[in-house]
Amino acid sequence: MNEEAKWDDYIERARQCGIEGELEYKRDAERDLKVVRDALLAGDPDWAGLLRKRPLSELLANLCGRWAFPYLVKWTRDNRDDTARNALERLWEDGDRITAANAPAEAVRRIRGFADRLPTDKLTGTGSRLRPISVLLMALGTEWYPPFKKTEFDKAYEHTGYPAPASNADEAGLYDHALGFLDRFVAEAQARGLDQPSDRLEAQSVVWVLENEDSGTPEPGDRTSNGSGQDSELDSEPCDLQALADELLFDAAFLREVETLLADKRQVIFQGPPGTGKTFAARKLAACLAGSAERVRLVQFHPSYAYEDFVQGYRPTLEGGQPGFKLRNGPLLDAAERARDDPDARHFLVIDEINRGNLAKVFGELYFLLEYRGEEMRLQYSDEPFSLPANLRIIGTMNTADRSIALVDLALRRRFHFVEFHPDEPPVRGLLGRWLRKHAPGMAWVADVVDRANRELDDRQAAIGPSYFMKPGLDDDAVRRLWKHNVLPYLEEHLAGEHERLGGFDLDRLRASEPDDGAGADDAGD
Repeated sequence: MNEEAKWDDYIERARQCGIEGELEYKRDAERDLKVVRDALLAGDPDWAGLLRKRPLSELLANLCGRWAFPYLVKWTRDNRDDTARNALERLWEDGDRITAANAPAEAVRRIRGFADRLPTDKLTGTGSRLRPISVLLMALGTEWYPPFKKTEFDKAYEHTGYPAPASNADEAGLYDHALGFLDRFVAEAQARGLDQPSDRLEAQSVVWVLENEDSGTPEPGDRTSNGSGQDSELDSEPCDLQALADELLFDAAFLREVETLLADKRQVIFQGPPGTGKTFAARKLAACLAGSAERVRLVQFHPSYAYEDFVQGYRPTLEGGQPGFKLRNGPLLDAAERARDDPDARHFLVIDEINRGNLAKVFGELYFLLEYRGEEMRLQYSDEPFSLPANLRIIGTMNTADRSIALVDLALRRRFHFVEFHPDEPPVRGLLGRWLRKHAPGMAWVADVVDRANRELDDRQAAIGPSYFMKPGLDDDAVRRLWKHNVLPYLEEHLAGEHERLGGFDLDRLRASEPDDGAGADDAGD
């Protein structure tokens, strides 16, 4: 589909899009932020306290993200040496000079002046930092400066064929690119006879709604009432495990058992061969138990991953044009701070391929903190005491078929519960058969073939997982391609030095074999 056709499709979807609720709550936030701006520029010493008052605090938590807003409030409340005041003055001063023509250039200038003063010790990542900055910019007028969230804009660029921003773009560059996209969106809509969107806020609100329709992710501006007068996302409860079990085709009792294990040690590892859905299940379960995908952080270990990447370390940086090093937090500390700032909710860190890293080197003093939650230690690069908050859970995944990885040491094993993901045990046993009956009923024979191949392989740690074949549009040709280009190369690697055994895994031979009693059967109780 060429770019024009993509815009045709996007505008057609926009015709059916209702954004009244989106516009209302963002304009409410703009109105209340202007009160804060006026107080700050007038020298009112209580300006920072206005950010913490309802309903503005609820609106900002929704727009900034529940992990970023508490940090923003803390920064303005502490306000050491008037750093926050000075930064916001750079962002908010001379608002009457902004016009339609100079708004993008003014945004770039103001964001760069502000971002240089915004601490980077906890609020890291260009897109993550821009989100609260863009919300503060709303005080200058949402028709010029709507809020920004990287995920939604990235999806919109892809769906319309609009070029992505430069990979090295700073906060100002990302926002300038987003404003250019919104202006293009308005022009494309008007060229096709659509009255709305007519400005950047309306265009941004349409993007928010459209890009959250497909994902099923709760829209930050969705003000569905929960009876408390607050936004539903702020008070979201963990999802129904039975509903998640139905989606995953698992037994709900298995998910409840994992929840119990997490309540006990607060960390578990899903272990099994590739293709058994460990990472997929870990992320789904974490989002369910947390009540929001925004409370889940994903990181993947690899052999060169170090303590400085995961916990905290000095990273190269430029300060005033001069090269140097700056202490930066890794994903573990970021996740811990988010959890600490949001104590009434459960937060999750999902560590994919946990055993591919040198665990003793990566975890360091966390060996102690994982076991003794609530107790404090001084980290390697910090004099400040640190502890892991009780509401932070960790789910790791471990591939048992990879011969290149070191064994997980006993010290770490004592700190995690281990959950099996093997094709001969629940919840994976019978999973492919259940999925095929639901999504590709004419392909049930594939489950029998995989079961026969695993019996031939006779190695449960390297068994062929069901995920290879749990794909939309599965037919005989697709199975043959998957077998040739995925399964057989995997088996050749595993059976190195035993090439005479490969003949036993010929797809046609396995399919023609007489099924054993119970072969491929679904375990209804699994």
